[in-house]
Amino acid sequence: MTDAMTAEPAAREPLLSASVVYDDAFGGGAIAAARAFTADFLAAAPSVQSETVADERVEMAQLVVSELVTNAVRHTVGPCRVLLELRQDSLEISVFDRAAAAPVPRGHDPRRIGQHGVEIVVAVCESLSVEPTPEGKRVRARLSLLPEYADAPDRLPR
Repeated sequence: MTDAMTAEPAAREPLLSASVVYDDAFGGGAIAAARAFTADFLAAAPSVQSETVADERVEMAQLVVSELVTNAVRHTVGPCRVLLELRQDSLEISVFDRAAAAPVPRGHDPRRIGQHGVEIVVAVCESLSVEPTPEGKRVRARLSLLPEYADAPDRLPR
């Protein structure tokens, strides 16, 4: 028998995290409430970081949350949960819902009205993933909070 030690990268704990559940009865109010929840969460960032999050990054985070919660409210049945995790230079946004089907990004079509949510999230975030859960799925997006990426989402590190 030999002793072996393996190094596995430990998942870093977020600096700050919070979640909220919106049930069916909340309906369309979930979208506005999730945007407000996101702004309040990022306003608390200076308690664990040395700087406040730039207004533009807060607005971008609210947009991403709005799009993900809109998908959950419109295309699934049951409650959805928003989980926000503040990392050193990014915000991880997760929306859990009860549907197993992943959101499908549609091709670019400037004539299409609506249904651009996933397209928007992909354009402004560093990453977007969908993970199955026992109750449905988790849609996870990572948004940079670094000011140099504010005007150039296509330059985000991948």
